[in-house]
Parts: sequence; C-alpha cells; structure tokens
Amino acid sequence: MRALFSVLVKELLQLRRDPKILPILFVAPIFQLLVLGYAATTDVTRIELAICDLDRTSTSRALLDEFVASGYFRLTARVDSQRDLDRPIEEGTARLGLTIPAGFGAERQAGRPGHVQLVADGSDASTGTIGLAYATGVLQAANATADFRPLVELKPVVLYNPDLKSRNFMVPGILAMIIMVMTMMLSAMALVRESEVGTMEQLLVTPLQPFHLIVGKLVPYALVGTIEIFTAMPVVLWWFKVPLRGSFATLMLLTVPFMLCTLGLGLLISTLSRTQQQAMMLTSFVFMLPQIYLSGFIFPIQNMPRIFQFVTYLVPLRYYVVILRGVFLKGVGWAVLWPEALILAGFAGAILALARLRFRRRLA
Repeated sequence: MRALFSVLVKELLQLRRDPKILPILFVAPIFQLLVLGYAATTDVTRIELAICDLDRTSTSRALLDEFVASGYFRLTARVDSQRDLDRPIEEGTARLGLTIPAGFGAERQAGRPGHVQLVADGSDASTGTIGLAYATGVLQAANATADFRPLVELKPVVLYNPDLKSRNFMVPGILAMIIMVMTMMLSAMALVRESEVGTMEQLLVTPLQPFHLIVGKLVPYALVGTIEIFTAMPVVLWWFKVPLRGSFATLMLLTVPFMLCTLGLGLLISTLSRTQQQAMMLTSFVFMLPQIYLSGFIFPIQNMPRIFQFVTYLVPLRYYVVILRGVFLKGVGWAVLWPEALILAGFAGAILALARLRFRRRLA
C-alpha cells in the first residue's frame, strides 16, 4: 500500500505542477458542455418561409397569419408569381415555400376545400421534413371549424419529456461524451509520457509491481473524472434545466463501471502507442469517434443497418447513455438499469485484464 500511495501522490503532484493541464481538466469540459449543449439540438423553430399569395383576400391573409402566429415559421420573402418562388429557396433565404392560388378564398367561402402548394428545400432534409410536418399541422388547425368534430379525437401524452425538448436528452449524452474523452485521453497518454521523458526506466528499477503502476496511474484520473461530474452537474441542472428525476447517488455508482471501461481503454491504448501523438490519434479516431457515432447519442440505433446495430452492443458508451437518460428523465434506478450496469462491469473487467496483460508484455 505504501508503494501504491507513492505512485498516487506522484501522479497528483505531476497534475498540480503542470500549469497547462489544469484548465484543460476543469475549464474545457464546462466550456464544451455549454457550447455543445446549445449546438447539439434537433429542435427546429423559426423556419424561413417564402410566400406567394395569388389570392390576396382576407381568407388567404388569415391563413398566412396562422403560419406566422404558430411560432414555427419566420416570413423571409414575398413573391408575386409562383415562378419566382424558387429563387429564395435556391438562394437559401427560405427553407419552405407556400403558394396560395387565386380563388382560394372563394372556395373556402363556398364551403369547399381550398388547395395550397408547399415546396420544401430537400438539400436540408431534416429541416425540410420537419417544416412540412409543422406546415401540415398549421393547415389541419386551419381546416377545423366550429361545427365539425372528427370521428376519432387523438389526445397524445408524452412521458418523461412532455415538451419534447431535444436538449433534455442531448445534454446527458454530452456529459457522457465529455467523461469518456477526458478519462480515456488522459489515461492513454499517462504511460506514454513516462516513456517519452525517460522516466519509465526509473520506475522499472524500483520495487513497484505492475499492479502498483496501473492502479497508481488510473486512480488520479478517476478522481479527475469524478470532479468533472460534480462541476458539470450545476450546468446541466440549473443552466440547461435538465430534470434529475432519479437518485444522484445511483447515477454516481452506475458511472463507476463506465469510467473503468474508459480508463481501461486508455491504458490499453498506451500499451499500443510509442508517442503521445500516436496515443491521441488512436484515442480520437479508433476508439472515441466510433463510440460517439454508434452509441445512439446522435443517431438512433434502430435506424442503422442491421450489421451496425449488432456492432453497437460492443460500445460501452451505448449503455452509459441509456443509464444517464434513464436516471435523468425517467427517474429509474437499479431495478431497471442493472442489465446496463452488469454489461459495463463485464466490459470493464475484460478491458482492464487485456490492458494489464499488454502492459506486462511491454515491461518485459
């Protein structure tokens, strides 16, 4: 234990004496959380709308007012002919074009349905699709009359995220990504840095065992990851107002196996690298980016090709994202999340065992 404690103290002193690394450890994660928390959103509002009103009646103007009053659209262009409607879409000043033909008001006054045309910019498929859905909702609301009742009335109920704010499920995923990046990157470069500066040979002639070096290298970065969670939680809860419906203690306990996975992957990367640059490249392009893309954090897993859906089962971040969203939004605990925790614990054990085997061979 004395030898292990000495390695721990050495690592903590190295962290404290490096004036450049402390801002990276504690300031950069908060900055990333703030930036990505606003940037990583799928909410689409204030869609640019171009109007071609060929009817110019009170009925057509009422319909345009419905679009503007909905809050989903922002009127950016008015044209006088349907031929000119393509220009604002080509120039990018409008994502959606609405044409109200002549005679629209007369058709509505006669009790017959009026026809309009919607043109969407397909170069931005996401915004175009959402814009068409919003416009359809506005038109359906405009079609409703006082003396008309549908045969089936739908009253949807949204659980866990009633306002359907994408920030509520994206920000916990960003928190998971930051924990993964910091712990994996730091642990990956820990042993490589010893080799580059020439202190690895000095450690090898000491009575330290491989276990002492591994634990002594990983525990300080586990502490750093824990501190980052505590510093990021106020931003998540009070700045972005993401609800924490579950237990914070449960969240921290379920974070342990995930952090062991990321630390073990970092240690494994350090045994595969000769320089810090190699370690950084391996960490970024081989281990981190695939996890981010295949974890379900950004892209739904069910929409991926079947072969990639099977690959996602090997991604630790996938299970931790489920844990975070379950604790934050659903308020569930061990009774529901124990399979994810068990899988992460199995990954952690296998990764650490492989990293320790590689580390012993490298020392030999």
